[in-house]
Amino acid sequence: MKTNKISRRRFIQTTTITGLAAPFIRKSSIHAALSPNSKLRHACIGVGGMGWGDLHNFLQHPGVEIVALCDVDANHLARAAEKAPGAKTYTDWRELFDKESKNFDSVNVTVPDHMHFAIAMRAVREGKHVYCQKPLCHDVAEIRALTRAAKDAGVITQLGTQVASSVGERTAVKFLKDGAIGKVKHAYLCSNRPGAIETYRLKGPRPENGQPSPEHLSWNLWIGTAPMRPYAPSIYHPTKWRAWQDFGTGWSGDIGCHIFDPVWKGLDMKPPKSVVAEVQESWQNSPTRRNDTWPQSDHITWTFPGNSKTASDEFILEWFDGEFFPPKDIRTLYSDDYYPPESSMIIGTKGALLIPHGGTPVLLPEKEFADYPRPELEHRNHYHHFADACLGGEMTESHFAQTGPMTEAIILGTVAIRVPNRKLQWHTSDMKIPNHRQAEGLLKRDYRDGWEVPGF
Repeated sequence: MKTNKISRRRFIQTTTITGLAAPFIRKSSIHAALSPNSKLRHACIGVGGMGWGDLHNFLQHPGVEIVALCDVDANHLARAAEKAPGAKTYTDWRELFDKESKNFDSVNVTVPDHMHFAIAMRAVREGKHVYCQKPLCHDVAEIRALTRAAKDAGVITQLGTQVASSVGERTAVKFLKDGAIGKVKHAYLCSNRPGAIETYRLKGPRPENGQPSPEHLSWNLWIGTAPMRPYAPSIYHPTKWRAWQDFGTGWSGDIGCHIFDPVWKGLDMKPPKSVVAEVQESWQNSPTRRNDTWPQSDHITWTFPGNSKTASDEFILEWFDGEFFPPKDIRTLYSDDYYPPESSMIIGTKGALLIPHGGTPVLLPEKEFADYPRPELEHRNHYHHFADACLGGEMTESHFAQTGPMTEAIILGTVAIRVPNRKLQWHTSDMKIPNHRQAEGLLKRDYRDGWEVPGF
């Protein structure tokens, strides 16, 4: 048993790497399901960083034709154009829609979080199928509006939770749906990725003075809906924007969408009843940092309504990141000396389920579940599954009707981070936090002049 556990551990390590309206939807422009013999004409918005990988995945699908590329960084755009030489190129996504809307059927939105809603909503309103990177949007109100608009438009959607299509996570979902560990009592989710604090989570305040942006970068377009900030190298673009409240949603908003996904689906979860967050003292006691950046560590606790899969009428789910870790007695259910740094541990009345992010789910105690049957599943490419759905195939793994409410709950957690140690009561029907007006004001931000989204 000891030898087997070490082998599995090594495998895990290597494999983890309310009523908002949606007007102006032109249903007549929707390409509902293309003929299997047709090409899906696709536009890529954002082709640097994660967008570079997105482009490659769509290029590898034989039924997809990349017809347009867009990026505010000319260097990213030039490199992408070499991979898709027949595609038209744009710096401004609004111009792309104005000039090319009749020439493409689907789009991927792979840009900083604060721009997801404006671009994806424009696409949905023009009847385009949408693949959007996680989190779905920056704010709770945006997520609610986009989820409803996509449903009303009848378009195909997919959130960029790529691991949701893996054999491991689909197996975990089936274990939960089948009740393998009995009625669920508690869930512990974490992302304690080594090096993440130094790489993605800034410690210092916003730079006092900026400098001219480089010629290859359109800074005004990059800022978009957010408040104008002076350009500063290595502070925002291309990666560290996630640390800033203006642009990103912090570590829980980013990685949380991955870790939540199998638990949310497997337990048929619904919107939470309340949420409270604990954060590191140094961030909490610094007004400057609290107004600018996300904390380097946080612990969020949601109370969800119970259902037929839970042991009581309320279900507690906890999130830990940075320097906050799941309790030791929970970690040692798997091993005394190793716990997957990005994972979920779900505690049931008959056992427990460990879901390492990107790895193989483990039923615990292992000896008691040694003969438990595993489903026979084939690997699925998340991007290709989206393209296949647009071409008339089965429903996507992470469509907005499923991932929208999940992302709402996650981003509600980022609201709690900004008012730490206060348990927020959540009324999902009318999107209210009745016991905290300040927190309720964080459900929707004001956009920069000239960047408003019509009807929102």
